[in-house]
Amino acid sequence: MFNMKKVEMEWGGQTLTLETGRVARQADGAVLATLGETVVLCAVTAAKSVKEGQDFFPLTVHYQEKFSSAGRIPGGFFKRERGATEKETLTSRLIDRPVRPLFPEGFYNEINVICQVLSYDGENEPDIVAMIAASAALTISGVPFMGPIAGARVGYKDGEYVLNPTMAEAAEGDLDLVVAGTGNAVMMVESEANELSEEVMLGGVMFAHAEIKKVVNLIIDLAEQAAKEPWEIADKGDQSALKAKIKDLVGSDIAAAYKKTDKSERSAALNEARAKVKQAFAEAEGQEQMAAGKMLKKLEAEIVRGAILKDDSRIDGRNTKQVRPIEAMVHFLPRTHGSALFTRGETQAICTTTLGTKDSEQMIDGLEGLTYSHFMLHYNFPPYSVGEVGRFGAPGRREIGHGKLAWRALHRVLPSKEEFPYTIRVLSDITESNGSSSMATVCGGSLSMMDAGVPLKRPVSGIAMGLILEGDEFAILSDILGDEDHLGDMDFKVAGTSEGITSLQMDIKVAGITEEIMKVALEQAKDGRAHILGEMSKALGETRSELSAHAPRIETMQIDKSKIRDVIGTGGKVIREIVAETGAKVDIDDEGVIKVSSSDLSQIEAAMNWIKGIVEEPEVGKVYTGKVVNLVDFGAFVNFMGGKDGLVHVSEIKNERVEKVSDELSEGQEVKVKVLEIDGRGKVRLSMRVVDQETGEELEDTRPPREPRGDRGDRGGRGRGGGGDRDGGGRGRGGPRRDRGPRRERGEDKGKSDEDGSDIGLPSFITED
Repeated sequence: MFNMKKVEMEWGGQTLTLETGRVARQADGAVLATLGETVVLCAVTAAKSVKEGQDFFPLTVHYQEKFSSAGRIPGGFFKRERGATEKETLTSRLIDRPVRPLFPEGFYNEINVICQVLSYDGENEPDIVAMIAASAALTISGVPFMGPIAGARVGYKDGEYVLNPTMAEAAEGDLDLVVAGTGNAVMMVESEANELSEEVMLGGVMFAHAEIKKVVNLIIDLAEQAAKEPWEIADKGDQSALKAKIKDLVGSDIAAAYKKTDKSERSAALNEARAKVKQAFAEAEGQEQMAAGKMLKKLEAEIVRGAILKDDSRIDGRNTKQVRPIEAMVHFLPRTHGSALFTRGETQAICTTTLGTKDSEQMIDGLEGLTYSHFMLHYNFPPYSVGEVGRFGAPGRREIGHGKLAWRALHRVLPSKEEFPYTIRVLSDITESNGSSSMATVCGGSLSMMDAGVPLKRPVSGIAMGLILEGDEFAILSDILGDEDHLGDMDFKVAGTSEGITSLQMDIKVAGITEEIMKVALEQAKDGRAHILGEMSKALGETRSELSAHAPRIETMQIDKSKIRDVIGTGGKVIREIVAETGAKVDIDDEGVIKVSSSDLSQIEAAMNWIKGIVEEPEVGKVYTGKVVNLVDFGAFVNFMGGKDGLVHVSEIKNERVEKVSDELSEGQEVKVKVLEIDGRGKVRLSMRVVDQETGEELEDTRPPREPRGDRGDRGGRGRGGGGDRDGGGRGRGGPRRDRGPRRERGEDKGKSDEDGSDIGLPSFITED
């Protein structure tokens, strides 16, 4: 029934399988990719015609994770997959970036690439499998795709590269690198590194590319069996006459515009040239107008690129290695926990850092289960940053991607949760943009965290590199402008510390670059990063030693696991009482780590002392501060150490005789007490008279020791006398007492308990005379 085609190979210790013809047969191309027990279906559909007047390529990549693939039911009210999560958005971009440049210029048919995770084994990450499936589906679909591509994840541990590590293995190692490429060249790089050298990073890229070639060959094997007939692309014909006409019309205007160093002046001059071309072709047909617009963009690119390659002259007058002027300042905003204003040329970011408690951690519900993140970085790009009118609201794919790049750059220099038990949120608001606002976010984010007192290992800077490639001739540009990004061939972003690289991202607009070009770009970026770090140090050279006065303080303590239930109490009663009484937040985990937080240090101290009182045992001879909780005829019960009660006998309140306890003490009164004795049952005898109630200092006991009681002998008749024998119907004063068992069993003396007072909280050494 099915005309199924299937190929497979061993890859990184797992079997990689690609099959088509059994599932989603009405799509233009559909491939089921399996690595281990992770299965991803990718289906490609393409519109057969182009909408009238369309002059861009509408490629859309959607990546979706099905919770059923991991045997889970989605959380939330609706219990189904909803809008794209951050991971799904980032993976969609990961697939889109290496695929998009491989479609021919002028191909404007709409294409949907939909990847769905159907099975996840917890070991083989579905993003790489989805990228391979998407490439295979495009390759066999018949659309004009100049692939195939493939992707690979690389880890680095103990000096060895690891192919396709699990997420846990990548996090434990020094590198999490994703590379995509064709059989001939690298197309895309995305990474997070633990301050690695340029040589190690380049080695990881080349290691990945060697493995990518194997998968590319596997996709070609599948295409040879199952590929559809390729689409015919209309020949545009000779456009040299059109090019000459536009060059004569506005060539000199464009050249003059790109000599203006101010962005607004340059934009105004370019808009005038574009308006002149539009006016010249106002009477032409729609297709010719579109062709003229495209040719104008080509002319702009040629002028800019030619000036750089021939004259080493860039749009704003810099040479290829110069970084624009930098101005950085910290504590820019008075009420934030940390803030920085970072300006590089015409790119500017306001970055703020906010510190929170464990309650503020981000909950992430994914295929791996419920996880929590204590570091967040959010990037916003309002339209006014480029002087335009546009949509303002929820972040788009680009903003999520730029924020994640900056997150990766800063993540590896953060202190551990044990060193710095705060939830950290960095917010970057781009207020001006003309080239690499994501790297401005890295620089500003680093400074704002240092301003907030986050003990980073080292400051991090970032720089965006560009490429102009014409045949064998190329130029690497440091700190590219927006126009250089649009008209160049590469966007190569490098972030790191003085010790090494923490993040590397590369996107190529041509059919890949060589190892030589990457090596030159990395070395040039290293010099640029060092220069930027020097400029940043003028604003703040090291992390502040004190947190902002507006930031919460967090103190951590470790208790024995057996005491956790005592701190929490039945139904959380005790911990709620601590929070309500002290005003501090209290978090406790299953390992007995307690975090107490508040912006008021006295509240933290009160809560920690309360908890210590619950978990610590009192010491005989030590003085404590307590509170009177109950008055009785023979003394007062005092609560001390938070959760301990002891008895101050009436004889231990003062050195003088106390006739009535309530004359000396009242419930709720704070007193200083010394522990005299703890009996075998844990009952505590306290004294107030040997402690100075003002200073808490211990006083010398001046009371003479009590004489030991002698043998009282036969106490004789305890009867009321004259009442006769109980056997005779009454109890005489002098008559013998009939043995009727313990008083508690008789039910006499209601309101009391055993004669030694044990059941009403009396220590065993106190008895009734």
